[in-house]
Order: sequence, then structure tokens, then C-alpha cells
Amino acid sequence: MSGQGPSLDKSMNTTLVCQESYACGGSDEASFECDECGSLQCTRCELELHRQERMRNHDRVRVAPGHIPFCDSCKGGGGCSRLRAAVRCQGCKINLCSDCQKRTHSGANKRKHPLTLYPPPKATQDGALADAVDEMEAIKAQVEKVCSFLLVDDREEMQVKNEEDFVSRLGCRPDELLKVVSIFGNTGEGKSHTLNHTFFLGREVFKTSPTQESCTVGVWAAMDPVHRVVVIDTEGLLGAGANQGQRTRLLLKVLAVSDLVIYRTHADRLHDDLFKFLGDASDAYLKHFTRELKATTARCGLDVPLSTLGPAVVIFHETVHTKLLGSDKPPESAERLLQERFRKLGLFPEAFSSVQYRGTRTYNPPTDFSGLLHTLEQQLDNNTTRSPRTAGVIHKALQALSECFSGDITDEHLASNCFFPDEYFTCSSICLSCGCSCKNSMNHLKEETEHDTAHRCRYSAQYDNRIYTCKACYEGGKEVIVVPKTTASSDSPWFGLAIYAWSGYVIECPNCAVIYRSRQYWYGNQDPVDTVVRTEIQHIWPGSDGFLKDNNNAAQRLLDGVNYISQSVSELSVKPAKAVTSWLTDQIAPAYWKPNSLILGFCGACSSKSRPVPERGWGLAPVRVCDQCFHNRGIPTELLDAALEEEEGGTLMARRVGEAVQSTLGAVVGAIDIPLGLVKDAARPAYWVPDQDIHACCECRRQFCPRLSIHHCRACGQGVCDECSSDRRAVPSRGWDHPVRICNACSQKPGEL
Repeated sequence: MSGQGPSLDKSMNTTLVCQESYACGGSDEASFECDECGSLQCTRCELELHRQERMRNHDRVRVAPGHIPFCDSCKGGGGCSRLRAAVRCQGCKINLCSDCQKRTHSGANKRKHPLTLYPPPKATQDGALADAVDEMEAIKAQVEKVCSFLLVDDREEMQVKNEEDFVSRLGCRPDELLKVVSIFGNTGEGKSHTLNHTFFLGREVFKTSPTQESCTVGVWAAMDPVHRVVVIDTEGLLGAGANQGQRTRLLLKVLAVSDLVIYRTHADRLHDDLFKFLGDASDAYLKHFTRELKATTARCGLDVPLSTLGPAVVIFHETVHTKLLGSDKPPESAERLLQERFRKLGLFPEAFSSVQYRGTRTYNPPTDFSGLLHTLEQQLDNNTTRSPRTAGVIHKALQALSECFSGDITDEHLASNCFFPDEYFTCSSICLSCGCSCKNSMNHLKEETEHDTAHRCRYSAQYDNRIYTCKACYEGGKEVIVVPKTTASSDSPWFGLAIYAWSGYVIECPNCAVIYRSRQYWYGNQDPVDTVVRTEIQHIWPGSDGFLKDNNNAAQRLLDGVNYISQSVSELSVKPAKAVTSWLTDQIAPAYWKPNSLILGFCGACSSKSRPVPERGWGLAPVRVCDQCFHNRGIPTELLDAALEEEEGGTLMARRVGEAVQSTLGAVVGAIDIPLGLVKDAARPAYWVPDQDIHACCECRRQFCPRLSIHHCRACGQGVCDECSSDRRAVPSRGWDHPVRICNACSQKPGEL
């Protein structure tokens, strides 16, 4: 009907959309108002329109919540004051105040133009504006109190030692649920500046500097009081300084505990380094960090499980002279172009929950960070893959990763084409036999996890890295390791040595008893591998005790026994205590000798000569005599008669036998001491530390000397003193089935040695 009024659209009461439809199709949210264009514009349209030379100097303002544009009809003309628009004519594509709308659209043709109403200025709006101003002032006051603090230094050492300190420095409640936002990028790209203007209203919470030196060393953290997130600033890539490997590894630890990651780049074009960094970080996260995060969850008993899916990534790209990604190809999204670039480089960032692109083109500073903040807010509100958790959980996760992945990184790994090579996170131990590296994470030995590798080892005669398992037990479903030994556990020490000399070494299974003797038959003895045992080649790792292949301790066992005999002989041949000496001498002295308790004997100087004394029954062999008797060769008849009686009574014979025994035992000791010293080192079992390498007791650290003898622990082979090895236990794993000397440390170990 001709009287029909204009159609009114009230959708703009809540959201302002782009009025240009130049690059976005009219669906994007308005971000700018250009007075000279007379329209509201989204980010893409504003960029494409004003890249033209004739429109480059247009005055534009940022659209804020509740923004109302100016009237295009009365602006600066006809003496009218500059008023805010009340409606937007979609047919004429102009903004009109109430008066101009009545004046210009009262005719029949324009009366039917669709109009969009702007919210009228009401008193309630004035009150809301006042409330917004008060709220902004309150936010500014909160931001003024925020200070950043060093969380981890460039040596990967945690500077916040416990959860309570972390909560205190953040200024949050212990039970408050938080998310973590971190930033990465090359040095000098303005990472700290980006965080300051995105989260802290431009205040320098994170230090910035115009100098060439990097102002951010290590990892710094602060609490955003508005969005209630933990904001983490990191050290830039490609910087100059020491510990580059450790600094790069530290970045991945921060990424692992983050919910949202900003990759900041100021290059006019996206470089391959960006995609390489994110691709390598994704691979390292999936290979090393997901397993450790799961272990941390189980070990610490965290109430909020840590997601195995990595954080969301936002690539914040600022350009000056070039177009933003996807700006000239509206049908293709920027994210799709990113995925295509990853694919061409052979990289797949599968660990990240999403990878988004947010660009801004800065014609004239300052940089616009509102689009980045809007994207971050959308991601922070999404709890589908990453749930918020308490500050204590965040600290536990970062501390666990710091303890697991730590240690120096050699320079040879820095030349790798990969940002995060496996050597940054895996154990540095290498098998001494085959040269393969351990595949477990760093410091896995602290969790009592053994070395492991995916490659099979090769046999080395130097390390003899074969192990034997009982064939009968294996066929019965059990795997029992057996070792060649000198004697069986049921044999006594000396009898076992005799059997060893006759029948050779023995292989004994705890379940099947003795299953093999090397010389059991006169001929035709088969190799144990062909009959009773299975063999397997195992890796030999640095610092390990080697393998339990002990068929060479028979010599040491024999020496231990000979040492025991020689000590006993020495005790008989060494001069006893005075009382024992007198008693023994009196018992075997001839009848004509005066007891030691009644006389004083001759000293050595006065009885240095010797001659035969047949008249006393000593035969024709020279014996010790005093100087007076040596010169007095006359022997009375009564003395000869007495000598004959002594010989017949046998008392002189006892003395002669006693002296002969003492002389013989002394010779035995001298004969034993010499070969013992010569063969001791040759008889040493392979796992014993050589005497020349032992300088102090491994227990009490006292220096060995002639008064402090070296003893070997039969379990670990270390050198100890007698006081630190007083316990005696059997060590079957080393072939000692009977109680032998062990050190105090091995004595305290539970179970069988």
C-alpha cells in the first residue's frame, strides 16, 4: 500500500555489523567507523578500502560497545550541529538523525526504504555509561597493582619453590580455577609489548626495552585481574646467549602447561620458521610430554586431569606493507591456508586443539590489539578440550616437567635442523656394546625405571653381555636367569672347591637345582647352550654392575681360604704375649732348664754363637749356646749322664719338636705371603675394584694405609675397611653361596643379594 511506512529493523540494538560489504559480504561485526566513508566497517573491509591511495588518509575511529555513528546528512552542513544517527537507511546506505530522516525520507519513494534503528540516548544509558566508567577505573586500579615475577630462569630452574608461594605471587585464591596464556616468537618481535596492551591496558607489567639486548630472560608470569588468567611471557627465539638448548627446551615446558598459546610475528610474510617451530613442538609434545603429564596426574593425585591434547594456538600476524593472510581470497579462510602451508612443509600440528590466524595491518601506530583480544576471549570461554584448574595444579605440572626434563645439552645437538630434537628430552645414556641410546625420558632412574631402547643389542666379548635362562623353566612358562658359579649352594666352601677342581663350574637353577657341570664326564661334555640354557644378548649401560657371569671367583675363594690358613699359621709363628710365651717354653723345656719365672735368660748378643751340643741330646746339628759355653768345651761326665736321661725321658725331644715347628711355620708364612701378593690381582673377580684404584673406604671415607687394610665387599666389589664390612651374608648373584664379607650399604638392602 502507498501509505505503508518504512520497514524497521531493530537488530542493531545489540550488535553493529559492517555496512560496507566490500570484503566480508556484510556479515562481519563492525570494528571501525570512517567519517569520510560514512559507514561502519569490519576489519577486512576497513583494510581493503583504505589501502587505496585516495582513501588512505580517512579518519577512522574504533567501534566500542554502545557506539552510535554520526548522521551523514547533517554533518558539518546547513548550520546543523553534528548529531548522532538514529537510524541507518539500508537503501541509501547512510546514517540519519531523527530530523534528517524525516526531512529526507518523507517522500513516497524513500518512505519504503528499510531502516535500522540505533539505540536512542536514554537516561538509563547515561547511567550505564557512568557505571562502565566506574568499572574501567576499578580495572585500572587493579592493573596498577599487578607485577610480573620470574617463574623459571634460563637454566631451567624453578624460582617459585612451592604452590603457596605461586598462589601468593599471582594474587589469586587457592581454589580459584584459572587458565594459562603464553606467548612465543622470535626475539625483538614485541611479545612483552603485546601482552601488556592485550591484558594490562598498556601498562608495562612485562619489561620492554628499545635496546638490542633481550629484556626477557627465562620465563615470567603475571595474573590478569580482568580475565582471571595466568599470563606467561617467554624468552625470544633466535636470541644470542648461552644455554640455547636449555632455553629452547624450556619453551616447550611452558607450552605443555598452557591452555592458549600466542605466536607473535611482525614479519610482512609468514616465514617457514613459524611452521617449523609449531610442527616440531607438536611432535615433541606428543612423543615426550603427554606421557609425563599422565604420570604427573597419577603421581600427584590431581583433582583436575591434565588434558593430553595440547593448547589452542593463535598466530598473531602484524603487517605494514603486505596484505593479511586470506584478505584477497574471501572464499578461503585463513585457517585453511595455514593448514595447506603446514601440509606443504610436511608438518602436522596434531597436538594442538586448534590453530587460528588473527592479523592486523598497522598503517600508523599504535598497533590495534582489539581483534587479538576478542579471539583470545572466545578461546578462553571454550572449555571443551582444556578445563581451568587451580594455581597449585599448574605449579605441580610445571615442576614435574622441570624435574623430568633437565640437565645440560651438548653443543652437537644445537646444530640439528629440528627445534626440539629427541636428545633434549630423552636419557643421554648409550649402550656400551652397540651404541644405541636409551629411549626413556631424562632422569627416569629417579623413578626406578630401567634403561630401555627399541633396538636389539649385539654381543661384545669385552662385556660378555649374554644372559642365561633355564631352558626347562622357560618351556614351563617361567623365565629364570641362571649364572655359572664355582660351587653349588649346597656344597661347603672347601668341598665345593674340590668338586670345582674335578668337575668344573656349575649352573644352578633355583627351581631345577644343578642343571649343568662343565666337566661332568670324562669326555663328550656339551655346551650348556645346546642342552640346558637359553641365551639372550642384552644392553650394557654405563654405571651398571654388568652381568652376573661369575665362574671366575674360584681363585679368590681359594685365596680367601689360604689367607685364613696363613693368618692362623702367622699367629703360631709370631712371638706370643709374654705370659703365653713363658708358659709354652716351660712346658717343653728340658729338665735341666730353669723355669722362665725363676731366671733371667740370655740376650741375643750374649747367645749369638752356635755349636753342636751332643752331650745335651741336641745331636750334631749346631744350636744356640751362650758365649761362655761356646768357649768352655769341657763337659763333665755327670752332665753327659744327665743328657742321656733327658733323651730317654723325652723332655728334650719335645723342645726340639717345638723349635722345629716354629721354624717350619715361620717358613710357611714367608712362602705364602710372596705368592699371595703376586696372584691377588689376577684372582680378583671382574666386578671388584682393583686395589690400585682404591684410596679410601667407600663407606666412612677414611684413607687406607698400612694400618687400615683394604677389604672388598663380595656384593658390590667396592673397597671398604673392616669396621664398615662387619656383616656376613651369602651373595648368590655373585656366586657366593655361603656367608661372605659385605659392606654396610649392601647389608641394608632387602631381599637376597
